[in-house]
Amino acid sequence: MSTYLFEKPLIRGTMLKRKSQFTASVDINGEELIAHIPTTNRIGDVENKNLPCLLSYHDDPKRKLKYDIEAVLLSDDENWIGINQILSNRLVEYFFNEHELNQIVSDFDSVQREVKLGISKLDFKIGDTYLEVKTPLTTINVKYGENIKTLPPKPFSSTDRMVKHLKELAGSLKKHEKAVFLQVFQYRITEKKERLRSTHYEEVSQAFKDASQAGVEFWEIQMDFRPEGVTLYSVTKSTDL
Repeated sequence: MSTYLFEKPLIRGTMLKRKSQFTASVDINGEELIAHIPTTNRIGDVENKNLPCLLSYHDDPKRKLKYDIEAVLLSDDENWIGINQILSNRLVEYFFNEHELNQIVSDFDSVQREVKLGISKLDFKIGDTYLEVKTPLTTINVKYGENIKTLPPKPFSSTDRMVKHLKELAGSLKKHEKAVFLQVFQYRITEKKERLRSTHYEEVSQAFKDASQAGVEFWEIQMDFRPEGVTLYSVTKSTDL
């Protein structure tokens, strides 16, 4: 089994407090800094205060903030929760090229990124298979540690993007043999939780059902996220729509 290695091992720190959608104050070896958060969403239903985190460092003079928060720890073990949704696509590309995702698509000569389909741009075309990646963070399926504080559930709004992509995937089956909707969990699921419903739940739910009936396959992968890199943990076909 191969491991996607970071250029440099991630740095351990503490997310002290989320300051905005994109920033948080962090403590790294006793120094308080402002770091970038690569997701605008809430991280589950937890209070984003005093959370152990892993950070990447970027020595780019054009960047205002030198650190990105890549993962947080919400459990009493080393089951880090990767929160960088852009990283998910790099991981998917890597593991396809390593042929560790052959259960999903095995017959392909190329892995293409950012492929146009209808009015959408989908994440991948693996051979003849269109594939869209999602990294759900509104519900974190791990057993929280004793020191984790939770917040009251807050309805979130799904955009039309999810519905549009599902419809494009279903429509692609008229010309292609296969289309895949892939959920990426950058952690190991240890406690399955009820998914928070969005304000457009009925519309999104119906789009999932229509796509499934049209033949779109739904898969999910879990990963083992470490400071040094990420290893594929499991690949399963999803029945939970």
